[in-house]
Amino acid sequence: MQDSSLTAPSPLAGDPTRRSRGATPRAWAWTGVVAGVLGLVSIQSSMALGVNWEETAGDADAIVADLAGRTGTQILFHTATIACALLVLVFAAGLKRRLDAQAPAGSLLPTVAGWGLVLVSVAGLLGSGLDTQFLFGLGDTALIVPESGAFYSDWVATIPWLWVGAGVAGVALGVAALRHAAAPRWIGAVGFVLGGLALLTGVSPLQYMAGFVGPIWLLVTALGFALGDRR
Repeated sequence: MQDSSLTAPSPLAGDPTRRSRGATPRAWAWTGVVAGVLGLVSIQSSMALGVNWEETAGDADAIVADLAGRTGTQILFHTATIACALLVLVFAAGLKRRLDAQAPAGSLLPTVAGWGLVLVSVAGLLGSGLDTQFLFGLGDTALIVPESGAFYSDWVATIPWLWVGAGVAGVALGVAALRHAAAPRWIGAVGFVLGGLALLTGVSPLQYMAGFVGPIWLLVTALGFALGDRR
């Protein structure tokens, strides 16, 4: 007589560790939507910190005095930039997994797309890395070396704008979608257009210009996967 305790479990039995075959989790895509919005906030707040750059250019004391009156904008910039940097990593992982599911076996495209977004995250982390020092230090400008304050102004106006990695991700996604049908074709077209533009500007000497395009590509692409990806 067979011991019932040794009987294999029925395949119909509920297994909480298994996901139903028809489920298509989109949390990673919605995370990318939030990251895209925060990326736009980061760029806009960075611009607001240097809104008077023409009037203060070449005068370190004037630059520090101007920054000292923008504490709220500094806090917004820091929060948006570092939050975007962290959330982009989640979207990068989700995008790689999504492309791995349909890209040819052994294809480098999913990995290249994911690592491109890791570069965006690193740029955001570094771009906000001096905020603590100057956010509180500018409360008493007598404690700030003017030249250091001027350097900080250039730092936040350049490093967080280095979205060239988004261009790499966009072009890789475009190839995966249009050549290998690993994603919706229109998302691939967006990757070629906006991603390609971010890549070209990022490679050029005006590399910070990629910051105008990269967050838009991320937002549109993430919305596409969240709302328009039927897989």
